[in-house]
Amino acid sequence: MNLESIQRELQRAGLDGWLFFDHHLRDPLAYRVLGLPMTGHVTRRWYYFIPAQGEPQALVHGVEPHVLDALPGPKTVYVRWQEQQSGLRGILGSAQRVAMQYSPQCAVPYVANVDAGTVESVRGLGVEVVSAAELIQVFESCWTPAMVEMHLEAGRRVDRIRAEAFERARRETRAGSAIDEFALQQFIMGRFAEAGLITDSPPIVGVNANASDPHYCPVRVGSASIQRGDLILLDLWAKLDDPQAVYYDITWMAYCGDEPPQRISEVFNVVIGARDAGIRTVQEAVAAGRTLRGFEVDDAVRGFIAARGFGKFFRHRTGHSIGREVHGVGANMDNYETHDERTIIPGTCFSIEPGIYLPEFGVRSEVDVFVEEHAARVTGESQTTLCLL
Repeated sequence: MNLESIQRELQRAGLDGWLFFDHHLRDPLAYRVLGLPMTGHVTRRWYYFIPAQGEPQALVHGVEPHVLDALPGPKTVYVRWQEQQSGLRGILGSAQRVAMQYSPQCAVPYVANVDAGTVESVRGLGVEVVSAAELIQVFESCWTPAMVEMHLEAGRRVDRIRAEAFERARRETRAGSAIDEFALQQFIMGRFAEAGLITDSPPIVGVNANASDPHYCPVRVGSASIQRGDLILLDLWAKLDDPQAVYYDITWMAYCGDEPPQRISEVFNVVIGARDAGIRTVQEAVAAGRTLRGFEVDDAVRGFIAARGFGKFFRHRTGHSIGREVHGVGANMDNYETHDERTIIPGTCFSIEPGIYLPEFGVRSEVDVFVEEHAARVTGESQTTLCLL
């Protein structure tokens, strides 16, 4: 835990402090920010308050009095529920406005780890509770230089495997051999293992109408075969096998033939144009030093697609935060599933991945964008034309 940095951010945000709470290991974000291991028995509620100025204080249960011993500051021990409430008032002191892992209307579900009853208890003490979502971004979503390098290396390996997967599909379909979505997915998983990459779940391999399911997952029995004239969507995400490694996440499209139908080309070009509109929105704002929020990027991308008559076929947010989990806890590019007002800040990465999902086929293009102090860049290869296999 970097106490000095936390207190500096609290002062910058005009907050009196940050109140952490956990019960039965419900809030992994608290453990990460505080530098605590998520191990052992946590069967009683604990609280840890970091004021904007001064010494942190802990409130722990008498059954588990040592749960926060690794953290600085004095601790109060409670046993009865009445002592818990008075102890909470004691560690909060004169604080009037504190952050917690709470999100109004659950607009940012990744951060909403504190139950409503606990929020009510704090408010019952006359303390205003605000969301810690922006603070979490600073301490959980900002990458170190080493994390950036691991992301870039994962990208080089994933991009290479993606090309190999398309080449495998090209050879098999041109030879008239039998290959299906599941077989191609397993080929990719094998190559991930050989390349030292790990992932939380297998990649998406979707053909034709299956590519219209944004989270389609082929199964061993019953997957669609891949043949000449088919459209293939590959969505791959993986990272290096290191505790601090962060994900690389992309989606590419290919057509098994020499000339795609005009309708496929039309939709593909709209998706690429929308993706690039999102990239430009980010790059121009960062270069100008203008505050940019996640929903604004979604608006730019969604507006591009809607203006071309495909608005109702874009059925998910434009992009998500990327970190040690493929869906990170930073700002999402979203004004569709949620209204994400979090600021896009330097040191963070997110996907831009518009899609158009028609009944007969779907198209998506996904890149990762990393934001620096005065610039933003796509971190890997970027598809501009449909791969012809």
